[in-house]
Amino acid sequence: METALTRLVGVRYPIVQTGMGWVAGPRLVSATANAGALGVLASATMTLDQLRAAIAEVRCRTDAPFGVNLRADAADAGDRVRLIIDGGVRVASFALAPSPGLIAELKAAGVVVIPSVGARRHAEKVAAWGADAVIVQGGEGGGHTGEVATSVLLPQVVDAVRIPVVAAGGFFDGRGLMAALAYGAAGVAMGTRFLLTSDSTVPDAVKARYLAATVRDVTVTRAVDGLPHRMLRTDLVASLERSGRARGLLHAVRRAAEFRKLSGLTWPQLVRDGLALRHGKELSWSQVLLAANTPMLLRSAMVDGRTDLGVMASGQVAGVIDDLPSCAELVERIMKEAAETRERLMALK
Repeated sequence: METALTRLVGVRYPIVQTGMGWVAGPRLVSATANAGALGVLASATMTLDQLRAAIAEVRCRTDAPFGVNLRADAADAGDRVRLIIDGGVRVASFALAPSPGLIAELKAAGVVVIPSVGARRHAEKVAAWGADAVIVQGGEGGGHTGEVATSVLLPQVVDAVRIPVVAAGGFFDGRGLMAALAYGAAGVAMGTRFLLTSDSTVPDAVKARYLAATVRDVTVTRAVDGLPHRMLRTDLVASLERSGRARGLLHAVRRAAEFRKLSGLTWPQLVRDGLALRHGKELSWSQVLLAANTPMLLRSAMVDGRTDLGVMASGQVAGVIDDLPSCAELVERIMKEAAETRERLMALK
């Protein structure tokens, strides 16, 4: 299936595996790429040396194009951009809007720039700055999310910009792909669906929690870092929602110290990253620290398998997913379902 997205990045199918922290590592990314979709490495939870090694490992596992996701407001964003360029990475995706300077540097090196946004005005801004495409995530999506449903937000963005738009939030099968294309999108991006594959390194016990979840078990909370965050409802989430300011600050400081050691960041850099998220928002200092070290809460579940100590970011689609195919099986299934859906629609004429 050829679309503006496949032509832009050089993949066979208009499907993107999003850059999920602690989840989107070399194994998942290369499996996605070999299946014909666009795999995206999550770099925010890696040190520079780890990112350099991860890029090299993906290149050893596949000849297909892949991407790297990074935070535009990270203290070392410039260093990460240079690693992407030196590593011959095809796509740079951003969780927050990159500056015009970063976009220009990447494009000058032949890297495709695809920021993720949650509002029409943000899509218009990055398009004006030179972004090659944009991923637009509706409120159904996992992790930090907005309030507007994909079915409302997507057509707004498609009508507002003249670059390829990739739809995210609520997609997991071929019917959804065809729906996104009907809205004018050039493809779909999926996180939770790729997390729940046999190629994902997430511990089996954690995957089992996702598979057991219903749509009612996926909630949006501000208790983790003060921002709307879609995740599975767990005892930890409930505890954070009940905790007082003093207890929340103690929890935040402990987690921040752990993440600082793993990431190699200094305390000033860690606080600066938290303040970047605090900008324009009314966050307490405990929430600033939680915002800076939310990756540690994710790591506890996604790496250590501690569902009692970690958070599990999740799209609403977790409630309708009940299997763990390989990436190759998943992509093949989606494309088959898309073809069948198209045939049914054509038969209605």
